[in-house]
Amino acid sequence: MTDHTVIDTDSAISEEQVTDFLRKRPDFFVKQPGLLADLRLPHESGEAISLVERQVSILRERNMDMRHRLSKLLDNARDNDRLFDKTKRLVLALLEGKGLEDTVESLFYSFDKDFQIHYTSLILFGDPARLPNSKARVEPLSKARDSLGQVLKNNKPLCGVLDPKEVEYLFPEFSDSVGSIALVPLIHGNTFGLLAIANRDPLYYRSSMGTLFLSYIGEVLNRTLPAHLPR
Repeated sequence: MTDHTVIDTDSAISEEQVTDFLRKRPDFFVKQPGLLADLRLPHESGEAISLVERQVSILRERNMDMRHRLSKLLDNARDNDRLFDKTKRLVLALLEGKGLEDTVESLFYSFDKDFQIHYTSLILFGDPARLPNSKARVEPLSKARDSLGQVLKNNKPLCGVLDPKEVEYLFPEFSDSVGSIALVPLIHGNTFGLLAIANRDPLYYRSSMGTLFLSYIGEVLNRTLPAHLPR
């Protein structure tokens, strides 16, 4: 028995009914090829084109869109590969550090040369007389609490624009140039330091920004630096 669709000519057929009919029968025009030549669709240029031409145009646009998406995915993959290589080099350098000065020097060098971070600040809490000289700044924990009380209480990574007093404490030499900051407390049992990076652009480090990379480097420092600190 042949399946025929009964159409009531006395009642108007809505666009929704036609759309539903064609959607359920994607091969309709395959069975009725003669209709394709009769159907004409307006084009952006004002000229009418056949349905086949229109379908080809749509498929071409979709193909271009997919190619753009694929290109973006490949670009992201290459960026991730480069980030992974830089991070791997840094982690290995931190693990191979022979002492505090060597480890801290590796951190600053990588952040400056590989990651091209504008400003880096590593603050260790303790007595300057008991710590070897390095690019890390040694400060009493009490002073840090006075300037960064809330930050230290949270013990969590933070991104965004900070209070001028906080910026002055973290980057005393560059406070006038700092726009935005990302920081992570360093914890080994207790909070023993703070790693902060800054950019001149106030919008570069935002509160909605992920801190996975900085947190990861912080975790590595949590495991490498204490071996070089007085017990």
